[in-house]
Amino acid sequence: MSDTSRPTDDFSSLEQGAWGGLLWVHGRLMRQIERDLLDKHRISHPEFEVLLRLSWADDHRMRIQDLAAQSLLTRSGISRVVERLGRVELVTRESAPEDRRGAYAILTDRGLETLRAALRDHVALVRVQFLDHFSDEDLDRMQGFWSRADIGDHMT
Repeated sequence: MSDTSRPTDDFSSLEQGAWGGLLWVHGRLMRQIERDLLDKHRISHPEFEVLLRLSWADDHRMRIQDLAAQSLLTRSGISRVVERLGRVELVTRESAPEDRRGAYAILTDRGLETLRAALRDHVALVRVQFLDHFSDEDLDRMQGFWSRADIGDHMT
């Protein structure tokens, strides 16, 4: 719990270790993932994320605004990713008949093949670089940590 005698504009050493550790591990892992995806599959991490989310969606299709809502990227950022994926025929873009301004991103068969190959390497990398460092009990506890962290849209 927090110490009320401590200034609120700095982290305690315990908080610094926890938060700084998360930032360090996240940054290191994201750099490794990005390098691995580009070197082996010629796709970026945001492109991989779009392919993955589309593979999970019904009929392998999602509205671009919904992709953006589930991603770190903005709607225009997701649109650019979908456009790049479209140029290499991993995704197609289709106007939304119910909304003239909206559009769907649809995973192609080639996109699904690319994702499957990339996913095998991605899972292996994440296991070796992160998951294998923890017991099942640790992972269960960690999963509980993430579900307790209410990080809704409080920052405006």
